[in-house]
Amino acid sequence: MTSFDTSPQLNVWRALLALAVVFVMLATTGWTALRNQRTTPALQVSLAAWDKGRIAGRDLPSPDSEPALLARFFATLTNEQSAALVRRYPLAVGNMNGAPVKLRYRANRVALLQARKVERERMHDRRLTRAGQAEAGRRMERYEALMSPGRHILAFDPAGSGRVAEVFGDLDRAQRISVVVPGVDTDLLTFQRSYRKYSAPVGMAQSLYAAERTASPVTRTAVIAWADYTAPGGLGIESASAARAARGAVRLNALVRALPGSSPVSLFCHSYGSVVCGVAADELPDRVADIAVAGSPGMRVAHVSHLGTSARVWAMRDAGDWIADVPNLELGGLGHGADPVAEGFGARVLSARDAEGHSGYFEPGTDSVRNFAEIGVGQYASVQCAEDGEDCREGLSATTKVGRA
Repeated sequence: MTSFDTSPQLNVWRALLALAVVFVMLATTGWTALRNQRTTPALQVSLAAWDKGRIAGRDLPSPDSEPALLARFFATLTNEQSAALVRRYPLAVGNMNGAPVKLRYRANRVALLQARKVERERMHDRRLTRAGQAEAGRRMERYEALMSPGRHILAFDPAGSGRVAEVFGDLDRAQRISVVVPGVDTDLLTFQRSYRKYSAPVGMAQSLYAAERTASPVTRTAVIAWADYTAPGGLGIESASAARAARGAVRLNALVRALPGSSPVSLFCHSYGSVVCGVAADELPDRVADIAVAGSPGMRVAHVSHLGTSARVWAMRDAGDWIADVPNLELGGLGHGADPVAEGFGARVLSARDAEGHSGYFEPGTDSVRNFAEIGVGQYASVQCAEDGEDCREGLSATTKVGRA
């Protein structure tokens, strides 16, 4: 048996080494206590101010109220009163489930302007390292891009690595709504990419929105690029556990329950995003008609029936996707369970022909994005099953499923 030195001196050296690693990480990133420990996150500040606020002589409702209650409150306001709330509490309004969609867009634009000003000042803050100043510059550029004309930001939180959600299409008038739920390494800076565009949430949503309009030009659709949860960074313990997924599932359910109207909703969940969708499934409202996963490491259940949802569950995996080599098990809280494309899981397995590996499911022209689009517009009879079979269409028609909110 191998013996291990557990002397006090060795333990001290180990502690010192761990501390040194922490200091190196802080020094190289430049994001020290100056950002993360000495300041209250801006969203919390805005929500706290809202909690104490008043409009037209009355108290403001709790920001944690049910979306329907908040929607009724906003419906009683004049345009001038709504504009005043946006000016006073932009982050609170911009992230408030139940606030009118267009008002959230306006509020988040104000919040982005404020966040850009903060990062512009940090770019020249001599208390930061050069790496920290450069990071501030990248964040400022991202905020400027999010403020570009025509962009509709549904949620925005600059704290930490950041969270954001963007809408493509008219969410208020949509007959079908799709939500793209991305996986690991998703944050403000990776929300949109120029290189490998369709591996980032914005590119994924843009590609899906275009494919849906091609699949059914007469159907009014809206697609949400939803990076409004804190995803794991890289492939490590966090991505192997469901802790981040559990917190993301709460936020995903809050989003869906606050969507306007009663149009059917389809979730398109990539990689670790499928863990989020799996954990969220049993709490989702019935208006969620479909949960489609791609490149999934598992959904935290052994069989589709254990998800506890009335939604149709679809799965696909490209032949060249490395996720196939990840063991499908769950042990001691690590791992995500059964393979969703396995026959015994019970999902409807779709073709992913021409998808480009693990990050290529939303590439234009692939079977994968075409299948997602057909699901998104409710044309189930048109989807292409895996291996040229018809099992995934069994018992389905082109009829759109309309659930209740």
